[in-house]
Amino acid sequence: MEEIPVAKGRSRFRRVGKFVSTYTPKKTKDFEDLVAEAARSVMGDVGPLETPLRMFITFVMPIPASYSKKRRLACSSGEESHTKKPDIDNLCKSLFDGMNGIVYKDDAQIVSLNAVKCYGLVGCITVGFQEHLL
Repeated sequence: MEEIPVAKGRSRFRRVGKFVSTYTPKKTKDFEDLVAEAARSVMGDVGPLETPLRMFITFVMPIPASYSKKRRLACSSGEESHTKKPDIDNLCKSLFDGMNGIVYKDDAQIVSLNAVKCYGLVGCITVGFQEHLL
């Protein structure tokens, strides 16, 4: 999926009269909807899996235009790792929530995770999964 990965945003709160309600930030919600749409197109007519799953995820973050030519080269060759925000666990959360109910019934089924965050010329996400059968 060619899209700049978006980390799971913190729940927001708003007061409506005497009540407080929570909501997901728009940027996060839009990204989760995009992930859900991509998951539906990949899964087709197959319903959500119900077995334990292994997930393999690569988050490619675009190299900032402000970096020098030397630093851009270091990023694209893998010499410099992406150690900035967003955090990899929050990237995974937004991805898991977007695939919930489409690829699997619940993200609790994920028993093994291999996630990588790196630099690339274009932001994108690669997701692979397999059933974890004994």
